[in-house]
Amino acid sequence: MPHRLKKLILLLGDLAFLHLALFLTLVIRYPRTLWLESWQSHWLSFAVIFIIWLLVFYINNLYDLNLRVISRKFFRRIMNATIISGLLSILYFYFNIQTGITPKTNLAIFIAIFSLLFLFWRGLHQIITRSFIPRDNLAIIGSGSSAEEIMRLLKENPGAGYQTALVFKNPEELIDLSKSIEAKNIRAIVVCDDFGQSTALREALFACLIHKITFFNYPDFYELLTGKIPVEAIGQNWFLENLRAGQKNYFHLFKKIFDYLVALAILIISLLFWPLIALAIKLSSRGPIFFKQIRLGRNGREFFMIKFRTMRTENNNSAPTAENDERITAVGSFLRQTRLDEIPQLINILKGEMSFIGPRPERPEIAVELEKTIPFYKTRLLIKPGVTGWDQISGAYHSASISDSQEKLQYDLFYLKNRSLYLDLTIALKTLATMLSRSGR
Repeated sequence: MPHRLKKLILLLGDLAFLHLALFLTLVIRYPRTLWLESWQSHWLSFAVIFIIWLLVFYINNLYDLNLRVISRKFFRRIMNATIISGLLSILYFYFNIQTGITPKTNLAIFIAIFSLLFLFWRGLHQIITRSFIPRDNLAIIGSGSSAEEIMRLLKENPGAGYQTALVFKNPEELIDLSKSIEAKNIRAIVVCDDFGQSTALREALFACLIHKITFFNYPDFYELLTGKIPVEAIGQNWFLENLRAGQKNYFHLFKKIFDYLVALAILIISLLFWPLIALAIKLSSRGPIFFKQIRLGRNGREFFMIKFRTMRTENNNSAPTAENDERITAVGSFLRQTRLDEIPQLINILKGEMSFIGPRPERPEIAVELEKTIPFYKTRLLIKPGVTGWDQISGAYHSASISDSQEKLQYDLFYLKNRSLYLDLTIALKTLATMLSRSGR
């Protein structure tokens, strides 16, 4: 079953059980003669609540197909999602004076019933998908690190819906490829090695077309599993085939207008809190309120990025931030976790130097060193840097080391290739979740 179809089934199931929870709530609260009337009076308002709950589930990664129902991570996420959704539901009914109902008791019963139904549904879904919907058999062509990486990723991502059934390590093994695929009921083939553009490989793959096989090259399948682009496996042709800037003109125009209007609105609203933040920074340590540093923008243009200062100035050698960095003040830690330190970057957005979403801007001296060892590092400069990005919502902490910078570039290239309104909305919602959970760094 396709990856997206499984997620759609999860979403539709959640929506169905939200409606069932509301129905059972009304059955408990009202006599049978009033069920239809109470449903009509409650459904429209609760429809908004349903949308809120589904959005909160999404930004809390509850549609991750690799998430096991019986696990601490799942219960932690559902607990966070239920608390946030419940609070937002209460606020909705409190501030929405147009609604004719104030369902305090009904809302409490609804939350309790749906929580139980949600656990039942997710457990049932996992049992069905893993017991009765087998994963598609996959064949891997090639040997070495690429093939091993694909096999490792498949074991770590059972939700992807594939399992390794055949591995062809050399051209000689491809003679009976079509028969082997039919015998093993292979549904997809990943080509990790073309064996020097082998004629035998091309002929073998062509013979498999009658089996309606899905073909992947290594970079595309790696991207499907990880949300990253494998830098070590792509060449210049990849950029010519995938980075068609001319097709993004309307997207960039909309994004430019959106960035300016939203940044201006947030700046006006947030100015009320700037004095309080400034006072907290001053009381916590000596030094300026703002932190300014030269960063690289689009096409390598330098600009001063502005943030609220979160570090001590004493004995600070301006080295890149490390995990659990002792230079970060108590106030600075709070500002980083809630992303409030990023607010002054609204000025950078209004000046056209940054966007809300894009690759994080790097320091010029660090970028120069990274360009020497990481292929295609400069390509991240093809678009404006962002306050947040695809890498920032990955959940991993990335330092300025070579290995971490290469992984960041892999996320940046994924965004560069797939940037769209949908992807920007995804990043924005998950960044909001990070802010609410105070898990930022």
